[in-house]
Amino acid sequence: MSLDFSTLAQQFTQFYYNQFDTDRSQLGNLYRDESMLTFETSQLQGTKNIVEKLVSLPFQKVGHRITTLDAQPASPNGDVLVMITGDLLIDEEQNPQRFSQVFHLIPDGSSYYVFNDIFRLNYSA
Repeated sequence: MSLDFSTLAQQFTQFYYNQFDTDRSQLGNLYRDESMLTFETSQLQGTKNIVEKLVSLPFQKVGHRITTLDAQPASPNGDVLVMITGDLLIDEEQNPQRFSQVFHLIPDGSSYYVFNDIFRLNYSA
């Protein structure tokens, strides 16, 4: 693994959100059966359940606009933690929704997969 964790986090994030925004049904190859997604209050485990949740989200058009991206090495094995904050542009909505998302990426041969994925919309208090 020749990539440093910051470069990996940037490349992963760009790929993930580009794929999510164009065809989220194709995100399955980034997850494994042991992967877990927490989406707001729902927890799902396994590739099939995660992709079904992402595809069932109640919007047709979505765009992610990243405002912050932080990354840290998560273990001596090459794991990487990635935290993103940004804006979601949903369908024809004029006001973006703020979101936060955390990924725990695990090395898998010459690539990585998402072991943990935590997503939250951020509402004003």
